[in-house]
Amino acid sequence: MSTLIISNCTEEIVGPLAAVPPEKRASFGWGAQRMLWYARDGDVVILPKQPDETFLRYVTGLTRTDPAALQILTPPPGDFGPDILTPDRLGTPEIVAALAEVAAGRDITDVISIYADTSIARLVREAGCERALAGHAFCAENGVALANSKAVFRAVAAGAGVPIAPGIIARRPAEAVRAIDGLLSSGKHAMVKLDFAAGGHGNEILSPVPGVRAAGARNVVVLTGIPEIERYVQERWTWLTGGRDERFVIERYVPDAVTAYAEFSATDEGCRLRGTGEILMEPVAVGEIIPPQSVRPDVLDRLVRDGHRVCERFRHLGYRGNICADAIVAPDGEVLFTETNGRLTASTHLHHNIVARVVGPQRRDERVFLERGGKLAVGSYAGALDRLAAAGLAFDPATGTGVILTANYVPVSGRATYCVVDKDLESVRATERHVQALSDLAA
Repeated sequence: MSTLIISNCTEEIVGPLAAVPPEKRASFGWGAQRMLWYARDGDVVILPKQPDETFLRYVTGLTRTDPAALQILTPPPGDFGPDILTPDRLGTPEIVAALAEVAAGRDITDVISIYADTSIARLVREAGCERALAGHAFCAENGVALANSKAVFRAVAAGAGVPIAPGIIARRPAEAVRAIDGLLSSGKHAMVKLDFAAGGHGNEILSPVPGVRAAGARNVVVLTGIPEIERYVQERWTWLTGGRDERFVIERYVPDAVTAYAEFSATDEGCRLRGTGEILMEPVAVGEIIPPQSVRPDVLDRLVRDGHRVCERFRHLGYRGNICADAIVAPDGEVLFTETNGRLTASTHLHHNIVARVVGPQRRDERVFLERGGKLAVGSYAGALDRLAAAGLAFDPATGTGVILTANYVPVSGRATYCVVDKDLESVRATERHVQALSDLAA
């Protein structure tokens, strides 16, 4: 039995593809190789381009996978070049024929894609392996967009009785102005959020006063009075509505809150907890800690319970696959849910592979994991591995501790993403300081 692994990129995650600059597309392309962490012997992997050999050998060495036993496919370049695996590339006759040929000789029983949109559903149908895609009929009707829309989430969560941040789904400039003014004039802060965007990159914080620390958005805009709010809405309308003149979310922003999540696997039987974590916002997502270290156990129990409730609603609609419920935890312990992500997230590879396969499920409750995205400055990926080994920081499977280089962005940014694994947060932080010292030497 084999799994089909597809490292695709969609507008629902990154926004309009035409607006993504070439250097960002190149970065996404190198990040796409992180899907190799999911691979096992006999699997089929579709990547935007052939993987870096050093990264491939490193990943498969830790997951105990034979790289020669993998079938790696790459489609011809598409409208946006060779760096990202866009829907048009997944629809080419070449990739359909290549996958059909491979599928004829292997028993493909599962499909793992970053985002199971209509292009994924069409590809597996035309290649003759649609039965391997759980929830294929739902995906074929673009149902997965429902589980990723922040506006749909608010309606579903409210209907399920799950607490959400006070706010509205804005469709017209006048109602947006009223909602923003209602929050700011009462001394509160607002966050405006594109319906589809990831990692806080589609968010902006609005405040009646300066000095508010941004978390979950890149910047804070100070607005005082109706005229300034009206001007802001008018000037930002195209961006706020994703260039489609559609809806967006306005909700109360809570300063100094912790962003946490509960991630589940939705199957025919129900939603099974995959794991929880705390997202590091500086000011947008730059990494995470597993398990959450800034959330009380009773609060975490509420997060998992209510997260399960809202994810079950999407499962009953027909969604199948990975689904993550994000929330903010206010300083007083109040939990307010903000969105669901019906796709692979920046956390899934950690729970699915690093925790469960590399470190081992028997150590799950005995380890703390801290991943930092693109923070380690290095001259080369191989050189970074050598430097970690020389410093005694490389991951040791025998002890289940050390540093794992989880993604390779060196060719485009000179940096790598790392995950520190140790027995407690203090030890993890100490190792992180050592890693940063190595980074400073390379910078």
